[in-house]
Parts: sequence; structure tokens; C-alpha cells
Amino acid sequence: MTIIVVLAAGVFWSPGPGAFAHPHVFIEERVKFEFDGKGLASIRMFWTFDDMFSTMVAGDFDRNKNHALEPEEVAEVRKGMFDNLVNHGYYAFIKIDNKSFEVKSVRGFKASLHKGILTYEFVIPCHVTATSQPKVVTLTSFDPDYYCALFFAEDNPTLISGESAVDVLATIQKDMETDYYFGMLNPWQQHVSFRLKQ
Repeated sequence: MTIIVVLAAGVFWSPGPGAFAHPHVFIEERVKFEFDGKGLASIRMFWTFDDMFSTMVAGDFDRNKNHALEPEEVAEVRKGMFDNLVNHGYYAFIKIDNKSFEVKSVRGFKASLHKGILTYEFVIPCHVTATSQPKVVTLTSFDPDYYCALFFAEDNPTLISGESAVDVLATIQKDMETDYYFGMLNPWQQHVSFRLKQ
């Protein structure tokens, strides 16, 4: 692994207090709320990284230099650049009816390169049974240390699938109850309300 990627990984994963004045990794996020016949089944995350971070990861993990990530290369990306995020809850702060839901594991990790841009896809298991009364799930995505800047995509930031049994209302709003970076920033959150169809 080259020195520059080691340094980048240190910035990406460092749990200590902020020694840098601004984020070094930028992540555009789309979120798919996946429903089944009982209610919410899972939350699928799509992360698209900035040019610089994508180039650094490709330089170290695209071993055969074919501008793609083979299965064994994806496994190395997961081990070297993703798995440690469990210590940070994968930057996903979830509440179910205003009660915190800790993200302890994910499944279905994928990493790919498209025209030199790195993307991650992974699934957060989150089962919430629908009832006749609205259930509210909020997802706030941010890095409290501000080494990574996460922001929702301008186009199609919220995706819904499998909602045939429920009525769903999804919005994006600023989380005014949460602040970070010395109290100067408030993150945005996905706000999803659903109930069984009447």
C-alpha cells in the first residue's frame, strides 16, 4: 500500500479528536428503504466517493489495473477500507419512533469502479413491523469527527422498494437536535413514516 493511501486511510478511520480543519473524503449518499409484507426489512446504502479518494483506492486495490474491482479485490477493499467502520456505526445514526437503533453489522457489501469513481453498496438489517399507526424511522448520516463529509444526492436521494403493503411518506430535513464540528454543523436526515394500508 502506498504511503498516500495509508495516510488517507488514517484520515478516513481515525477516531481521535479533529486535527484537520476540513473533511478529506466526500461521500454522496443514496438510501433505499426496503419493505416486505410485514414492514421495513432493511436499509440499503449507496455511497459514491470523490475523485481523489476513488483514485487512491483504485491505485492500491485494482491490482490488475483493468479499471474494475474483481471479487478478490473487493474483499481486500472491505477488509482494508470498510470493516473498521463498525466502530463508527457505519456513520448511520438511526432512530425508530425516536428510540436509537445501533448499527452493529451490515451485509451484502459491494465495491465497484465506474469511470474511475468508487462506489460502495451495503445493507443495514433493520426490521420494523408496520401497524395501523404510523411508524417513524429516521436516518442521519454523518461523521462526528468530520474527516468524511456525507451528503445526500441531489437526484433521487431516497428510494423505496417493496411497499405494496404499506403507505410510505419520505422526506429529508435538517436534524436540528444534533450538531457536530464544534457545534457549527447540523446534519441532514432521511425521515420515513409508514403504516399498513387501510
